[in-house]
Amino acid sequence: MKPQTPLISVITVVYNGEKHLQQTIDSVSNQTYKNIEYIIIDGGSSDKTLKIINNNQDKISKWISEPDNGLYDAMNKGYALSNGELVGTINSDDWYEKNAVEIIVNEYINHPNKKIFHADKNCIEINGNSHIKKAKTSPFLLKYHAMVLNHPTMFVHKDIYKTQKYNTELSSLSDYQYTLQVYLKNNDVFQYIPKVISNFRLGGISGKIPLMKSIKENDIARKNAGMNLFQRAFAVIFRAMFEFYKKLK
Repeated sequence: MKPQTPLISVITVVYNGEKHLQQTIDSVSNQTYKNIEYIIIDGGSSDKTLKIINNNQDKISKWISEPDNGLYDAMNKGYALSNGELVGTINSDDWYEKNAVEIIVNEYINHPNKKIFHADKNCIEINGNSHIKKAKTSPFLLKYHAMVLNHPTMFVHKDIYKTQKYNTELSSLSDYQYTLQVYLKNNDVFQYIPKVISNFRLGGISGKIPLMKSIKENDIARKNAGMNLFQRAFAVIFRAMFEFYKKLK
């Protein structure tokens, strides 16, 4: 039987994130669920990030500040330091809804065979407007279109995060490879929760990647996740048709 208040790890990766880091920290420390291990991985910031971290030591379980090999290397460092039964990642531009972790824990207790829990997110545009991005649970879209699940809402069980790492050679789509790799092994481990649990500011790495680079990285991610040449070729054709259709609208 699972404990009713399992330890949950939350990782924040930051580099020169003084603008929004305090909001991120507060969103974790103010959770309605309290048994949280909070870990911050700083990439050697030169702004006021370290001052903010030091001013919030009472809210942080562990933190390190050192140069890294990008976002996914930092995430791997956070995973290595984690002790929770589930681990979530919320980056320094983003923040959780107040009951996000409580929602995840309730699902975890009620679905003991699931290993990855994910939900919907609120996308914050540069002008301040927002819209909800619901996860698309279609196996076809995940395999052949793109990362259609919301990574900033994911909480991953220790059975997975202790053995699987993010690919640091991909600059922006390693979360897609990670998710797809797990999905192709056993798609039954995913549990979708139709609720908004995180807020995501648009304009990050994934939003700035050029189309051709995106197509190339998607192909590398699919290859590394175990998809064959025919499946990957179909995915490229499908993506091209999708982009063409968008231009016609």
